[in-house]
Amino acid sequence: MKFIDQAKVIVRAGKGGDGIVSFRREKFVPAGGPSGGNGGKGGSVIFEADNNLQTLLDFKFNREIIAKDGSKGGPNKRSGASGDDRIVKVPCGTEIIDLNTGIILGDLVQNKEKIVIAKGGRGGLGNAHFLSNQNRAPEFCIDGREGEMWEIKLELKLIAEVGIIGLPNAGKSTLISVLSSASPKIANYPFTTLVPNLGVVRKPDGNGCLFADIPGLISGAAQGIGLGHDFLRHIERTKILIHLIDVSSEKPLIDYEVIKDELKKYGNGLINKERIIVLTKIELVEENYLKTITKKLENLSNKKVFVISSSLRKGLSQLLSEVWKKV
Repeated sequence: MKFIDQAKVIVRAGKGGDGIVSFRREKFVPAGGPSGGNGGKGGSVIFEADNNLQTLLDFKFNREIIAKDGSKGGPNKRSGASGDDRIVKVPCGTEIIDLNTGIILGDLVQNKEKIVIAKGGRGGLGNAHFLSNQNRAPEFCIDGREGEMWEIKLELKLIAEVGIIGLPNAGKSTLISVLSSASPKIANYPFTTLVPNLGVVRKPDGNGCLFADIPGLISGAAQGIGLGHDFLRHIERTKILIHLIDVSSEKPLIDYEVIKDELKKYGNGLINKERIIVLTKIELVEENYLKTITKKLENLSNKKVFVISSSLRKGLSQLLSEVWKKV
């Protein structure tokens, strides 16, 4: 299944049904009077969060969402049927944004949460509605109103409690594959991961905790360079971040600063999120060098630094213990 986290669509609510002009013409009913019924209400477009969905793929091929029109009124004061509402299922964590103004119309986080995005048009009035002492035989009616129309942008922000961040090839995918049953593509070159990977990690009490491997962060990501700008939004909903630094890289301290700067530039409070600093791939360096880099990084970040090897399963229990404390 292809991961799609943005989509642009047009939503149109149904038009209200027209009222009609009608008079009773029945045998033995003199002066039957006006009997035109009112039109039915147009259907609305309603978005509903569904935790069984993980992507906005459906909207890649369905760019226009239209609800049913209401039916026109009938004789003998019969009202027209209302148009059916259009229920649109989206993944939990979907923001609905007005494309023209940038205003957030809705943010669906909880399963089964609903919001009316385009309201159906009101039905028109038949001539029976206008009967009065001054006008005993009205010969006019009112047409139904058009439903609302919006051009919207859908943005999916993954709902994960823990986000794993770092430069490409820092070991994010390897870590999530070891901690959970996720099976991301893993290879020894940058940008192996092109979409976020999700994995459920079991807490000591048996409950699951959702981890997300966020790909594509490089210098300039907050300005749209590389893939990072597309995926930084997924960090916004996380409670804590695991910041991985490859200790075997040429300049691990600079690698730390690069990601920190991108979080700060992107804004939206990312720099203020709780972060756990982790040196990875410790099996590739000597112990004395590891101690030196760990000490320097602790002084630079003013945080305790964890050291792990995902491939050798070293240091993972200590890391998870810290994660459960923060979560």
